[in-house]
Amino acid sequence: MEYHILAIGDVVGEAGVRHLSRHLRAVKKLKNIAFTVVNGENASGVGLTPNQAEDIFTAGADVITLGNHTWGRARDIAPYLDECGYILRPANYTGRAPGRGWAVYDLGPVRIRVVNLIGRCGLDFNAENPFTTMDRVLKEEAAEFTLVDFHAEATSEKLAMGYYMDGRISALWGTHTHVPTADERVYPKGTGYITDLGMTGPVESVLGIRPQQSVETFLGGLAGRYQVADGPCKLQGAVFTLESDTGLCTAVERIDIR
Repeated sequence: MEYHILAIGDVVGEAGVRHLSRHLRAVKKLKNIAFTVVNGENASGVGLTPNQAEDIFTAGADVITLGNHTWGRARDIAPYLDECGYILRPANYTGRAPGRGWAVYDLGPVRIRVVNLIGRCGLDFNAENPFTTMDRVLKEEAAEFTLVDFHAEATSEKLAMGYYMDGRISALWGTHTHVPTADERVYPKGTGYITDLGMTGPVESVLGIRPQQSVETFLGGLAGRYQVADGPCKLQGAVFTLESDTGLCTAVERIDIR
């Protein structure tokens, strides 16, 4: 049986949450989506609050993943991570971190394992090795499909993980850099892949932030506390077509809704 899985790139600010709320359910209906994973770690700019998480779930997300800004609103989100089984922080954070890094969810006759990872190239959070973390996770509870959100800076690290996991998982997508890549593909052994989904947030921005602030930073000035840009938004991500007989991917399609 064929399943369409939707992955949505980093939601940036309240504007991104509103755009997601306006468009996600229509996209799901149009693409016949069975399961949706949304990266929400930038909903507060840096971090996510429980109220924003609830808004993202209400918009149509089945699971929310996080990344390097997981603890940006730590006081608010830490208890929620323990309470809510549908929000994931990187699995390769230390065992003392609140919440969970992966979980298995029932989808009718199949079970979907969703894993959140953080990269170590340029993201120094004393995280464990994401490659060996995946080896360990795959030995745990069985599932027909395995989906991975790899929140990482380096394209090389994401690509290498794709090859390492090829044929062992259903799909792997990158988040964090907020710029969609044009390399969506199915790896030789059947794993769907894209290096970065892009983001859900303001079109006229630098990664969601007001352009003048980013420019001032690169000029060497004092930009002040970053603020999410105004104006029209975009919703970016990818649809992965999976086969339950094999647990693997047959097609990947980028989406960009403005």
